[in-house]
Amino acid sequence: MRFTQVLCGTASAVVLAGLGATSVAQAQEADSQTIDSIIVTAQKREQNLQDVPVVVTAVGAKLLQDTGVRDIKDLTILTPGLTVTSTSSEASTTARVRGVGTVGDNPGLESSVGVVIDGVYRPRNGVGFGDLGEMERIEVLKGPQGTLFGKNTSAGVINVVTKEPEFGFGANAELTFGNYGAKGASASVTGPLSGDKLAGRLYIAGRQRDGFNDVITGPGPSSRKQDADQNFYTVRGQLLFVPDDQATFRVIADYSRRDENCCGAVQIRTGPTAGILALTSGQAAPLAMTANPYKRVAYSNRGAPAKIEDMGVSLQGDIDLPIGTLTTISAIRNWRTDNGQDADFSLADLAYRNKDGSNYSEFRTYTQELRLAGKTDKLDWMVGAFLADERLATRTNFLFGNDYEQYLGRLLSRSAANPAGVANFVALLLNRAPNTSFTPGQGIYDRYDQRATTIALFTNETWHVTDAFEITAGLRYTSEEKKLDTYQRNSDGGVGCGTALSPAGQARIAGIVGAANAGTVIGNLCLPWANPLFNGRGTQQQRTDKEWSGTVKASYRFSPEVFTYASFARGYKGGGFNLDRTQSSNGLPSGAAGVTPIYDTSFPAEFVDSYEIGIKNTLFNRTVLFNISGFYQKFTDFQLNTFLGTSFVVRSIPEVKSKGVDADFLWFTPVKGLMVQSGFTYALTEYGSQAIPNDPTNALALLPGSRMSLAPKYSASGSMTYETPIGGDMKARFNIGAKYSSSYNTGSDLFPPKMQKAFTVVNGRVGIGSADDRWTVELWGQNLLNEKYMQVAFNGTLQGSSGLSATQNTYVPANDTITYDAFLGAPRTYGVTLRSKF
Repeated sequence: MRFTQVLCGTASAVVLAGLGATSVAQAQEADSQTIDSIIVTAQKREQNLQDVPVVVTAVGAKLLQDTGVRDIKDLTILTPGLTVTSTSSEASTTARVRGVGTVGDNPGLESSVGVVIDGVYRPRNGVGFGDLGEMERIEVLKGPQGTLFGKNTSAGVINVVTKEPEFGFGANAELTFGNYGAKGASASVTGPLSGDKLAGRLYIAGRQRDGFNDVITGPGPSSRKQDADQNFYTVRGQLLFVPDDQATFRVIADYSRRDENCCGAVQIRTGPTAGILALTSGQAAPLAMTANPYKRVAYSNRGAPAKIEDMGVSLQGDIDLPIGTLTTISAIRNWRTDNGQDADFSLADLAYRNKDGSNYSEFRTYTQELRLAGKTDKLDWMVGAFLADERLATRTNFLFGNDYEQYLGRLLSRSAANPAGVANFVALLLNRAPNTSFTPGQGIYDRYDQRATTIALFTNETWHVTDAFEITAGLRYTSEEKKLDTYQRNSDGGVGCGTALSPAGQARIAGIVGAANAGTVIGNLCLPWANPLFNGRGTQQQRTDKEWSGTVKASYRFSPEVFTYASFARGYKGGGFNLDRTQSSNGLPSGAAGVTPIYDTSFPAEFVDSYEIGIKNTLFNRTVLFNISGFYQKFTDFQLNTFLGTSFVVRSIPEVKSKGVDADFLWFTPVKGLMVQSGFTYALTEYGSQAIPNDPTNALALLPGSRMSLAPKYSASGSMTYETPIGGDMKARFNIGAKYSSSYNTGSDLFPPKMQKAFTVVNGRVGIGSADDRWTVELWGQNLLNEKYMQVAFNGTLQGSSGLSATQNTYVPANDTITYDAFLGAPRTYGVTLRSKF
């Protein structure tokens, strides 16, 4: 049991191309490039690769190395149908499968695509962005996987399996140098610690890189001239204890720390507020940069410092009992991110988040999984339980900059006759001295403490009806309780908005701007971060979800070469709470607009019904693999997190439908050492035609009937690897890989300026070294063609309007005055890597 080499996956083209040192390597050593029988664990039990009725793309260690994959964002080059983006911080990373995922900037939302590392569920996608170390493989399971892979996996799972300790001594080291001042080093050692009973593995790595973006800081106070840099280190230690042939125990402890500056945004379109920003800040309007945002010039007077720490320890035990195998996985983890941010991404000092220990999110989690699995002649069975205790502490500050009050006054007083507005208009409206209504450095300090406890029971059985026909059924019952304590505070008491909301203030404002405009003006004076109705308010919320999920699969093998299956799965992701200030227009004082706090920030659970059919083919004397599957998924109460320019809001979308085709291809060519793999996904992922509930201002009016954001209709990946001997004791290895994505909108509100056109990213690597891998020198390039693309585009804070309103639900381009910003994809990088193996 302890030395079994396994690979999770379906008959995916990527699976076999990435096997590296397992079955494919053994086949090559035997001078026979064929698709050998491979043991897989896609259903958490050992099965033949071509007998698994699950759609998975699995990438092994060698292909991960060849294509430069170190984290889940890099993985997109090899996985059609997978999109991974990050926004204001690398901690805010979101994965989407077949166009479905959850925007990650709000810590109250868990992603629809789960991340599991060595059997341990991670609470948010951002934890998978760091250096994953020595990987055995990464598996992307498409479609609902909650029956076996735990909570919140309604769209899929990214399952990372790292290399375990070995009982033979081995060590390797790596040095990397590249453009943008990149440098990195890693080393690992493994071997026996006590005979054949105890083995260990230690991995250490550190990486640095200059920033991708040049930054103009204006008057500061930040003096940092670059952004989107890299600076982190990680340590990972493991012990493998094998007391006898009936049991193994694996302990893993890891620690990672990142101290970086990420992420500044560039302007992709400048609206008419640019002139007001320039007047306010005393700096030239940033118009030149919008001619080519891919010059990577960002404007930020505050910077974006970030510190991320991730640590934990886990214990896995596998024990053979008379009735089956008992598996237990216990884990304790702590993940924290502290961030600062220039919230307006301009030279004007409008608003910012201060990295001073009062702006962070921290997850402390304990998870426990127990499984008992066995088999008879006709039945493979499994029963299990999953427990989780997650404690989330979020502290948020959002502070007025030196220019906030002046800029707001100019916005509220501008007209066709005076497009620059009046600088001290706020002071006039409120009858206060300038810069005392929104005093620089004052703002909000909010606290959110959430505890989520989960108890789940599950079972998964396969009935071998005949030698060719099987039925698999899985069922999971989940009970989840979440409790949230909230305390919100305005450090200045919200004096500016408080003055505006008073009867005298409302009358004064109406007398200056007119009764018809008073509500709009008061609404702008009382944006969520300035609203005293939140101040000093503590709330407690609680919700409990108890739900069933499961799957049924039927498979039939027509011949040794052809395997077919059909499946249905019911997926589920628990409800939760929005951890941000939001307001409504209900129950307002006369004359005000949209300033009533929403204290019930809960949102319901998300569900999906998924149907799939597939056929797996092993052709031409086991040298060609071609698999294809069709899918249809219907999500209800889909959890959408969107930024409206003033706050993040969560809306439950009544219906999202996704349908399409996944295909994989692998060819062991007649040329010895040459493998070709490719994959293709067509996914039409659209919102239902129903109107979006709780959207009184029509901010999401473009969603009904439209394709979801970050959901390309077509995506394709391909990789070609060739290894050949040169001379008597050397070899060369070549790899080129590419990923194509058709056009898609990058904004959750689907405003047209956020559209990303189709693009292709190409990576390549050339290596030469000794035949026994004692040394290797590699030249590599990522995004070789320097493809220019956006990750996510968003509305600049307080910088224009879309033209949509309570009375206008049709988008008119001429009415859109928003300045749009975007987080860009990585540019071309290249370098050299030196490897040594002992």
